[in-house]
Amino acid sequence: MIFRETRLAGAYIIEPEPFSDQRGLFARTFCRREFEEIGHHKEFVQFNHSLTRQKGTLRGLHYQRPPHAEIKLIRCIRGAAYDVIVDIRRGSRTFLGHISVQLTEQNMKMIYVPEGFAHGFQALESGTELIYHHTAYYAPDSEGGIRYDDPLLGIEWPLPVQEISLKDQGYPYLESHFSGVLLS
Repeated sequence: MIFRETRLAGAYIIEPEPFSDQRGLFARTFCRREFEEIGHHKEFVQFNHSLTRQKGTLRGLHYQRPPHAEIKLIRCIRGAAYDVIVDIRRGSRTFLGHISVQLTEQNMKMIYVPEGFAHGFQALESGTELIYHHTAYYAPDSEGGIRYDDPLLGIEWPLPVQEISLKDQGYPYLESHFSGVLLS
């Protein structure tokens, strides 16, 4: 696997190195030793699978506060997604910075999302499926979110938003006094 550092400290774009032959391909998508080399020492405790039926659908931006802050490893297994992460760690030198990456079934890229980041994506194709690995269990009392169209972030989504949940629409816009998530 190739781990590409991003401009957001602790966040990586990971590219598997598939082996192909007449049968198809084989690719390793997780190796504890390789992840430990980038400082990952937590266990993934929950795996989730999402299906987004309609192109243009947007999910996010979601995060969990301590004590249930989580690391996520996300991969697209069908279709394509425009994936965005936002650094909301209090005191971070890249506070409120964001990056995006296109995750597709063809490029097999993954995004490693550290604790203290919000995450969201927009389906670029109908029938897009993502697999998420989490280091913390879902904790509704620690759940938070940010509006996908927050002007302080200025995220440029590639498609008009066709569908978004009422919950995601209801997340607040950031105020100038938002100080982020304090990690221990």
